[in-house]
Amino acid sequence: MKTANPFSTTLSLYKDAYSGLSQSTWLLSAVMLVNRSGTMVLPFMTIYLTAMGFSLFQAGIVVGLFGAGAMCGGFLGGKLTDKLGFHQIQLITLSGGGLLFILLGLMKSYPLICIFTFILSLVNDAFRPANSTAIAYYSKEENRTRSYSLNRLAINLGWAIGGSIGGIIASFNYHLLFWIDGLTNIVAAVLLSYLLRPGPDPGPVNKTGPAVKAARSSFHDKPYLLFIGFTILFAMVFFQWYSTLPVYYKNYLHLSEFYIGLLMGMNGLIIVVVEMVVVFRLEAKKKIMHYISNGVLLTGLSFIIFNLLPAHPMTAVLSVVLVTFGEMLSMPFMNTFWISRTIPANRGQYAGLYTMAFSFAQAAGPTGGSWIAGHYSFSLLWWVTGAICLVTGILFRSAKF
Repeated sequence: MKTANPFSTTLSLYKDAYSGLSQSTWLLSAVMLVNRSGTMVLPFMTIYLTAMGFSLFQAGIVVGLFGAGAMCGGFLGGKLTDKLGFHQIQLITLSGGGLLFILLGLMKSYPLICIFTFILSLVNDAFRPANSTAIAYYSKEENRTRSYSLNRLAINLGWAIGGSIGGIIASFNYHLLFWIDGLTNIVAAVLLSYLLRPGPDPGPVNKTGPAVKAARSSFHDKPYLLFIGFTILFAMVFFQWYSTLPVYYKNYLHLSEFYIGLLMGMNGLIIVVVEMVVVFRLEAKKKIMHYISNGVLLTGLSFIIFNLLPAHPMTAVLSVVLVTFGEMLSMPFMNTFWISRTIPANRGQYAGLYTMAFSFAQAAGPTGGSWIAGHYSFSLLWWVTGAICLVTGILFRSAKF
């Protein structure tokens, strides 16, 4: 009996995982890759600000303002996407965000840094509902989760590139991070305008059609609001990865900016190599909430291990592996859940509320995390994050959506 060639089997699995996606989905993901390859400011923002002489709590507030602006941007972007269409909103926010990144890097006083951080984040995150709506428009129902995963793959590959290069650049010049982040936004806007010219029906939805009259508001969908509440709890923990954890790496594990950048890049690379295959194999096998719950629990464990294992660089590596698999199990299927409750007429506002959930968490998570770490200890913070994920994972699994 002839046994299957493991290499051929693996190659076939990867081929199946990536097959059937539209050309527009691939082009949109290519634009995202360019955009996210310049993601360098946020991962190093807390280190940058503390190096300027600001306290950890002040740095946490600035990172929190990223979240506050993003929350407003998510609401505004969702509304404008349904009114003006996803293509126009993506172009405006990418271009505006690019200019604001460059301006933020020129700010020296703490009040101006706070103001420009909020405005930048508002504009930058108004992009997200439009982009989520575009993915839904360019995909089919049977491959929608994989279409979102391909977009996430592009984001994370860009994150791997940006985080790794950013670590090298940050080791000798933090200000270049703002210029690179801004210019990649602008280049992405140019590519979007040429590669993905809108088709006949991607713009604002006809406001007089029967579908619009039947469309429910995301704010009146009680199961969805419950889902959003659980998502906020999870995301508050997840955003410690971008805010308090880099400071812990530097001050307690004594890791260099270069090593921290490699850890950030490792997260993206694992997602690039594994996520599409994982989603392809798991899709439609079990209920969505089963995967989301397991992902949340793994994310909590990724922080708790810092209290359970020695303070060593390999502990940081293990933490990255755990949080990455937690992210891969939770976030693609979260996208599947919210999109399943929409029609084209209300897709922008559902995407906006989902964006707002993560944005609120980005404001509250880093602010609260930096306060706990600064006033008490990182050890307490890791126990708190683990407890939140334990409770949230149980809630996702037991709730009736």
